[in-house]
Amino acid sequence: MKLELVFIPSPGDGHIKPLVEVARLLVDRDDRISVTILIIPQIQGFSSGSSDSYIASLSTASEDRLHYNVLSVPDGSNSDAPKPNFFTYINSFKPQVKATAEKLITDPTQSESSPSRLAGFVVDMFCTDMIDVANEFDVPSYLLYTSNAMFLGIQFHFQHLYDVEKYDVSDLKDSDITELEVPCLSRPLPVKCLPSAMLNKDWFPVILGQVRRFRETKGILVNTFAELEPYAMKFFSGEDNTLPTVYPVGPVINLKTNGPDSTDDKQTEILSWLDEQPRESVVFLCFGSMGGFREDQAKEIAIALERSGHRFLWSLRRARPKGTMGHPQDFTNLEEILPEGFLDRTAKIGKIIGWAPQNAVLANPAVRGFVSHCGWNSTLESLWFGVPIATWPLYAEQQLNAFEFVEELGLAVEVRNSFRADIMAEESELMTAEEIERGIRCLMEQDKVRDRVKEMSEKSHVALMEGGSSHASLLKFIEDVTTNIS
Repeated sequence: MKLELVFIPSPGDGHIKPLVEVARLLVDRDDRISVTILIIPQIQGFSSGSSDSYIASLSTASEDRLHYNVLSVPDGSNSDAPKPNFFTYINSFKPQVKATAEKLITDPTQSESSPSRLAGFVVDMFCTDMIDVANEFDVPSYLLYTSNAMFLGIQFHFQHLYDVEKYDVSDLKDSDITELEVPCLSRPLPVKCLPSAMLNKDWFPVILGQVRRFRETKGILVNTFAELEPYAMKFFSGEDNTLPTVYPVGPVINLKTNGPDSTDDKQTEILSWLDEQPRESVVFLCFGSMGGFREDQAKEIAIALERSGHRFLWSLRRARPKGTMGHPQDFTNLEEILPEGFLDRTAKIGKIIGWAPQNAVLANPAVRGFVSHCGWNSTLESLWFGVPIATWPLYAEQQLNAFEFVEELGLAVEVRNSFRADIMAEESELMTAEEIERGIRCLMEQDKVRDRVKEMSEKSHVALMEGGSSHASLLKFIEDVTTNIS
């Protein structure tokens, strides 16, 4: 019997791309499986050329057992009316998701000799309300968790503390407690590394509600691999049998798509410049699709780069103006915001760009180090290519990612992990040139972390090979999907 899975990512490259790659892995591993991916468009104001181009490419890329369906924005959702909150927006697509699933069940093209059965929904970590639709069809739901096993374990632990032990972690914001013992880390977790939403009385209940829904699923696919997070994975194989089965299937990385179609010339220019640099001589600075800086912070970075003396490729974006939403944009005049004469003095050793073809840059042999915001996808990409990170977390769970890679795993150095520039905030701390220079020098001039990263990079490749840990975990997921519908 053919098995049909419905995949539902939340909007945004960092969620759509990993989910698409997992779907591709599944159909490659088992010819009984077909996947239909239902793509929810970005909320107006948050889309970018890169994500729009990627979604457009998917809509024409359906294959024999892998189909893409870009959903239509419900009337009013992208109008000039007050914007819905994110979860309300996701909820508005339920009728389309239900209608699509019904079509899959009643597809008249199915042959009697090879019938297809709806085997379940795989929903993104921010689309848990779609579990309701799976329940309507009386099929199992699974979760794709695009962050790491450590953060997933922390979320389950905090939800247990709140619901069972009546301990509210958000009270720590104004507490004298500086560290927490958590079962998915081998060392105490500094409170300063918690995502700001977990310390917010308005947002923490939302997080708890999401995690409670995680528990309703039959299993959770996590974008990690067992060798990378052994302590966290030990937590999920422990005595708590109330947790769903966790399948580490990563690193799930999109290595083919770097950006919008119109950037071919830009990419060629960037990679040609890198090809002219000595091997392992360049520090790459890039802070993700939402990582932009004010003029004063850009100037501090420039001072640090010049003082360090290292060659650099710097993806520099301007922070969004106060009161506005959306992605950062390029600065219009770099000479006005950078130190006087900086561009001339560094012309032979540095290059400033806007959008960056991140995978292609990290794969280039000229790149020795990566100053990163520590988004999980970027972190896995750097590990895949064996490029060490200097951590500069900005928002969401990035402080936790940085802590894990620096303190727990010894796979990165830090610029400053207590740095806070929440994505919803209009002001952020200033990182000084001295701190940035120190982080760059540590990244570029020390070999201990570099050797560990190279070793873990090899393990990340082996994990996906036949017989590797993630390959085996994906096969176990397929086996369980089959069992759960029998």
